[in-house]
Amino acid sequence: MLPIFLKTLPFFALIGLGYWAGRSRFFSAEATAYLTKFVFYFALSAMLFRFSANLSLAEVWDTRLIVAYLWGTSFVYGIATLVGFLRGLDVPTTAIEAQCAVIGNAGFLGVPMLALLLGPEAIPPVLMALAVDLIVFSSLIVILITVSRDGQASLRVFRSIAIGLVKNPMIVAITLGFLWSGLAIPIPEPMNEFLAILGGAATPGALFAIGASLALTSPDKLHIAGWLTFCKLVLHPLFVGFAALFLFGVDPFKAGVVIAVAALPVAGNVYMLAQHYGIAPTRVSTAILMSTAISIVTVSLVVGWVSTFPV
Repeated sequence: MLPIFLKTLPFFALIGLGYWAGRSRFFSAEATAYLTKFVFYFALSAMLFRFSANLSLAEVWDTRLIVAYLWGTSFVYGIATLVGFLRGLDVPTTAIEAQCAVIGNAGFLGVPMLALLLGPEAIPPVLMALAVDLIVFSSLIVILITVSRDGQASLRVFRSIAIGLVKNPMIVAITLGFLWSGLAIPIPEPMNEFLAILGGAATPGALFAIGASLALTSPDKLHIAGWLTFCKLVLHPLFVGFAALFLFGVDPFKAGVVIAVAALPVAGNVYMLAQHYGIAPTRVSTAILMSTAISIVTVSLVVGWVSTFPV
């Protein structure tokens, strides 16, 4: 436990540094927004393209893994949805809370951290889990919110979802990387160096941006944030692990990786959705802040456990 905790500590220390910079106003909200944009559109995209371009789709695709991750995530999504309805919430607010319960920071935190802690073999399962989050659940929340407001599903909804997916730089980077790999085109050395340098900025930039963004949060409804944090940090890895290890017989190492992905704190893009649609943004930002703080301990525990799984 202690060696793993010490390895994860620098990642969370970078988040803490960003939090201090934002809290002290050394880093303004505008500066944080531009840093996030740089990481999202350039640095992280370069990292994901480089990773996927050096893998074949056959190396990454694992039907059992995808089904297990979908099953476990959907189960927790259903629990959060049921609790939301029992509390009398409307569909949009319930959908936002369910999103908090299952969508972790796989892009900004999971890819760089798990690749370092669990080795390069962890990259394919992380990419698969990230793709499921981006394609399935990011589309689902848009459908639920739009249909609940308009009263029906329309071609406009699905068109906007398709455009959103095409414009998402993480999806574009992963897809282009696999296409490059599938065409068996070697990456020229100058291009590889360029991607390595630019992608190298993803980890510190993303973690600093997470912290600076959290500094803008004014905590509210702590009991709800606590429930969503429990869903994300405890129930999500628990049910994903149960599905992967017992229901679908996923390879132990890959199962361990997606369990670690499921144990990550609530993703920042959930807040972006909440803010865009005007649905409980303060509640979401509080859940992100609380889950990130507690995950300093819980992620270390989960990674320490799954690192004992055979490769």
